[in-house]
Amino acid sequence: MASPAALARGLDSIEPNVSTAASADLSLAYNTQTDLSFRRGLQIRLAWTGDYVGSFDGQIGPASLRAIRDFQARHGMRADGVITETMLQLLIKLSDGAQSSLGVSLVDDDATGVRLVMPLSLVSDLGATQVGSLWRANDGSVEIETVRIADTGQTLGGLFEALSEPTESRSVLDVQKADGWFTVSGIEAGRHYFMRFAGDGPDLRGFSISYTDEQERTVEPYLAVASNMFEPFAASPRGPLVAEAEPDAFSSMLARQRGSGDSEARYAMVSPEDEGRRSHLFEMPRERARQAQGLAPRSDTPAFDMAGSGFVVSDDGWLLTNAHVVRGCQAVEIGDEVRASEVRFDEENDLALIHVEKKLGEPLAISTSKPRLGEDILALGFPLRSILADSLNVTRGNVSSLLGLMNDERYLQISAPVQPGNSGGPLVDLAGRVVGVVTAKLDAVAVADATGDIPQSINFAIRPDAVTAFLHANDVAFDVADEKAALESVPDATAKVKDSIYPVVCVNE
Repeated sequence: MASPAALARGLDSIEPNVSTAASADLSLAYNTQTDLSFRRGLQIRLAWTGDYVGSFDGQIGPASLRAIRDFQARHGMRADGVITETMLQLLIKLSDGAQSSLGVSLVDDDATGVRLVMPLSLVSDLGATQVGSLWRANDGSVEIETVRIADTGQTLGGLFEALSEPTESRSVLDVQKADGWFTVSGIEAGRHYFMRFAGDGPDLRGFSISYTDEQERTVEPYLAVASNMFEPFAASPRGPLVAEAEPDAFSSMLARQRGSGDSEARYAMVSPEDEGRRSHLFEMPRERARQAQGLAPRSDTPAFDMAGSGFVVSDDGWLLTNAHVVRGCQAVEIGDEVRASEVRFDEENDLALIHVEKKLGEPLAISTSKPRLGEDILALGFPLRSILADSLNVTRGNVSSLLGLMNDERYLQISAPVQPGNSGGPLVDLAGRVVGVVTAKLDAVAVADATGDIPQSINFAIRPDAVTAFLHANDVAFDVADEKAALESVPDATAKVKDSIYPVVCVNE
C-alpha cells in the first residue's frame, strides 16, 4: 500500500474542465473528468488539513464539496467548490506540512498483523502489550494501541455491543457500523478516545487512540486518515518462535540455552498425541519488564500500563495477584482507583501481595491441598478489560494436569479459557475454595508455527501450596478452606467469591 503522501500526489493532474463547471454540476464534473487517484488524493489532503471527515472512496459528493468550500473559506478564497491553481498549491503545502510535522509513516505491527498510519514524531514505540503493541507521547497526552482478540469466542457483533454501550466512566458520542467493521468514539476519564475494529471470523483486530483536549486539533486530522487507511489483516501475527522442530527436543533446548547465554530463557516442549511423532521445542513469551521489589520501576526498565486481576486474602487489606502484573509499576490501583500502599513479591513463583488502606470484600478461603486431576474449576477475573466490559468474567474447565510445562511442580494445567487480564485471578473449585492462581496462557500461535498442531485450552495456574507458603512467609493471616465443603452449581460458587475479586491496574504516571 502506498503512503498517505504518495496517494495524494495526483493532485497536480486536475482537469481544466472542472474549474469552469457550474457549481450544481461540480460533483459530476469531478467524478467524470478527473482520475480516481486524484479524487482520493484530494480527500486525503483535505483530511490532513482538518476539512474532510469521510471515506477515501474517490467519490466527490456533498461531504467532499463541503470540505473544499470550507478550505477555501478558511483561507480567504471564494468558497464555490471550484479548485483553482492557487487553492491546489496551498492545499498541497499545508497537507504536506501536517504529515511532516507528525512524522507520518505506515507501520506494520508484528504483534497483531495490522498496518496503521503512525505519527512517529508524536508518539514513541513502547513495544508489545498483552493484546498488541503500544505507542505513547512522552508526556502521555496521546496513546495509540493495536489490539488482536482471536479464538476467544468473542464475535465482532459482541465486541460492538460491549464497546458501543456507555458506562459510568465512558461516554459514547459517535458510532459507525458496517459489514465487517465498526468505530466508536467518545470521552473516558476526561480524555477523548477512538476505536476501530474489524473481524474475520474469530479473528478480531483493531486499534484505539486516546488523547487530551490539548491534542485535539493535532490528533483529529490524523484520526480521519488513520481510520480510513487502516489495514487490519495486512499480515499474520508473528509469534515469539525461536526454535524449529528438532529430533531431540530436550537436547536442543539445552544446546540453545547454552549458546544464547540466557539463563532465564523459558522453553517448552509439545508432544503430539499421535504415537511416533516427535516432540517440538519453542520459547515461552518473554516478560518485558523485571523488578525485584517496590512500586518504582528501575531506571533502565520501560514502563507499561498493564492490567490483571487479584483477590482478597485477609481482613487487613491484603490482596493476591501475579508478580508480572504489578512488576515495574510506578503505582498500583485496585478496583475503582484504590491505590496500593505496599507490594511484596515472590519472583520465583510469580506471586505478589498488594496492600490497600481500605476494607474490600471478604477474604477467600484457600485450600491447603492441591485439587484432584480432572476436577471442575472456575477461572475468574477481568480479561481484556481495556477492550471488553468491566464486569467479572467466569470460565469453566477442569484440572488437566497436576504439573506445568516441563513437569514444573509449581503449576497446574487447566482447560478453562483465559485471556490477558485474567492473570492473578483466583482458580476456585465448585465449593468456592481457592485452589490456584491463574498465571499463564500457552501461546497457541508459537506452538502451531513450531509443530503444525494447534493446542486447545492449555493454560496454567500456580498451585495452592505455593500460595500458602508465600502468605505464611509474609505473616498474612488467611482463611483455610473447609476441605469437606459441599460442591455447588457454577452460579452459586461464583456468587460466593465474586465480591472479593478486583481488577488490578499498573499505573505509570
